[in-house]
Amino acid sequence: MAVQKSKVSRSRRGQRRSHDSLTARTLAQDPLTGETHLRHHVTPDGFFKGRQIVTTDVED
Repeated sequence: MAVQKSKVSRSRRGQRRSHDSLTARTLAQDPLTGETHLRHHVTPDGFFKGRQIVTTDVED
């Protein structure tokens, strides 16, 4: 079983945990359609970097 050799101070513990916080997802806006999407992902309309990559069939 792992047992520490000496007490870890609050400061040292906090320094270790300083990078554990969560960050918000980065969103981007498509330049052509103006739709908001996750960065490096295709928009629901099938656009990526202003070009249509995937064609979607819209049923009316």
